Amino acid sequence: MHSVTSRLSVVCLLTLVTAAPLSAENWPSWRGPHSNGISDEKNLPAAFGPDKNVAWKVRLPGPAGSTPVIWGDRIFLTTVNDNGDLLLLAMDTTGKSLWERQISGGNKNVRGDEGNSASNSPLTDGKLVWSMMADGKLACFDFAGQEIWKVDLQERYGKFSIQFGMTSTPVLDEGILYLQLIHGEGDAKTREACVVALEAGSGKQIWRVDRPSDAYAENEHSYASPVIYQDDRQKYLLTHGADFIVAHRLSDGSEIWRCGELNRKGNYDPTLRFVASPVSIPGLIVVPTAKKGPVLALKPDGAGDITRKPEFHLWTWERTPDVPSPLIADGLVYLCMQDGNLNVLDAASGQEIYFERTHRQRHRASPVLADGKLYLVARDGKVNVIKAGPKFEVLAENDLGEDISSSPAISNGTIYLRTYQHLWAIRQK
Repeated sequence: MHSVTSRLSVVCLLTLVTAAPLSAENWPSWRGPHSNGISDEKNLPAAFGPDKNVAWKVRLPGPAGSTPVIWGDRIFLTTVNDNGDLLLLAMDTTGKSLWERQISGGNKNVRGDEGNSASNSPLTDGKLVWSMMADGKLACFDFAGQEIWKVDLQERYGKFSIQFGMTSTPVLDEGILYLQLIHGEGDAKTREACVVALEAGSGKQIWRVDRPSDAYAENEHSYASPVIYQDDRQKYLLTHGADFIVAHRLSDGSEIWRCGELNRKGNYDPTLRFVASPVSIPGLIVVPTAKKGPVLALKPDGAGDITRKPEFHLWTWERTPDVPSPLIADGLVYLCMQDGNLNVLDAASGQEIYFERTHRQRHRASPVLADGKLYLVARDGKVNVIKAGPKFEVLAENDLGEDISSSPAISNGTIYLRTYQHLWAIRQK
């Protein structure tokens, strides 16, 4: 276990004795620069609100649950408007609007106030920006707003049969977009569940593979996003849904290993599809499941079906977050539950460090950690800031007074919070 523990440590950067961060850091995808919810920025405020540490806020055309992405002085985010159009917005880091582009139309709200068709987060590499909507429209633009390409994934890969829309966000790696399209029904020949790789600059397909499973009913679907696992020996794609987590080769999508029983067959609930996404560090993959299911910690070196192979399982924890994705830092796993409870586990052993209550409300945003602070965003606009580490300590309880389901984004000393009404820029004054 000592070798695993050493891999779990996160190197702390030195802090400059100024109000500026050590280095300006981009936030290119919904889980940040390292795809794990962790920022290296420093000197971030714990306390903020409508009258405190707000650099600016701008009114948005409508609500969305997606996370903004930031590169340099550009911010990109998705939204809907009063006509139900699904839009990609571009603004600068002063809040000035630069352009907006319609990706699709016909927005569909989810359970009244839970979300809509603009729930997928955009992503950028500093030159181009990509935006996918829940109806499968996927488009690429340059930073000036010029459309580079656009594709209808339902026309290309089959009609989506998924109750709340295809809200999975693609992952970008070395010029390739990877998408998991796990959307349910079909016979042996037409079953609509696949994983695809596209040339990011053109939208052309590089490969497509089927993703079989024995899930049924709503469990054939997935709202989770794919992630890349990487260590000093290997790198592969992880897709998450339909009762399995599956590792795929980046070269052709072929399957390396899979782990099932994530929705246990002995107590199967056909309504429990996956929403939270996995997270990894070298030597460890933490796998959330569906509401009432377990959290698994897997070793990355599997082959074939590892479901019942204990040599590839580090530990299992019985309580999983429903929507917020896990976070791993400094040898700890943070699990923000849907009701605001915070469960912290030892990453090497799975032993519980603490289980404490924060704000008792729905939590849909994934936690973000920066500057020794864990930011937990509740649906009613309250943001609890918890001291990172093995001892529970509430640093601040903040109230924006607006609905929010988006995860925070952090760049260049600023915390960006996208509520249903505004984009807020929070900065230490």
